[in-house]
Amino acid sequence: MDIKENVRQFKNEIPEDVTLVAISKTKPVEDLLEAYDTPIRHFGENKIQEMTEKYKQLPNDIKWHMVGHVQRNKVKYMAPFVHLVHAVDSLKLLKEINKQAKKCSRSIDCLLQIKIAEEDSKYGISAEEAEEILNSDKFKEFENVKVKGLMGMATFTDDKEQVKKEFQHLKSVFDDFKEKYSEMSILSMGMSGDYKIALECGSNMLRIGSSLFGARD
Repeated sequence: MDIKENVRQFKNEIPEDVTLVAISKTKPVEDLLEAYDTPIRHFGENKIQEMTEKYKQLPNDIKWHMVGHVQRNKVKYMAPFVHLVHAVDSLKLLKEINKQAKKCSRSIDCLLQIKIAEEDSKYGISAEEAEEILNSDKFKEFENVKVKGLMGMATFTDDKEQVKKEFQHLKSVFDDFKEKYSEMSILSMGMSGDYKIALECGSNMLRIGSSLFGARD
């Protein structure tokens, strides 16, 4: 598995205005350094503890993305350095991120996770719930957290039409939100198995793991 070659091929394949986030969960630091040399600077992890350990060992110009479900009691560990939190699904979580960011004298960017998949195992909220959060007086009080866009995960299926329908729905929600909320600029959708469909549907941030680093153990 030539990680450098995989990254180069991928970067040649996607538009320049699309951010490639290398999903490096479970992968050793050596693999991340290979990708870093290509160069790639956006890395994603789904566990705060693992991300924090890698943060300590790797160059400090890496932009760390938390792509997994976030437990509120662990936010404090990533607050000093995390670049973008993808899977925000409640006002309570935003409140905690704001609180911990304030302690670190910084602002943390987040994405609201919209549930577009049919699987019960996928996290996320509806577009209506997302709007309730963004329009709430409580959210407007937060000074150390910014919602910069939306994130979604399609159903894990071979039915490409279903995946396309789900991504199109998320893109329409994003377009609607972009008109209403000035800070909305990121649409994070698309992984190794469905990124081509995501690009067709207007994604500007891809979360790619196995296509870069190989299958996970």
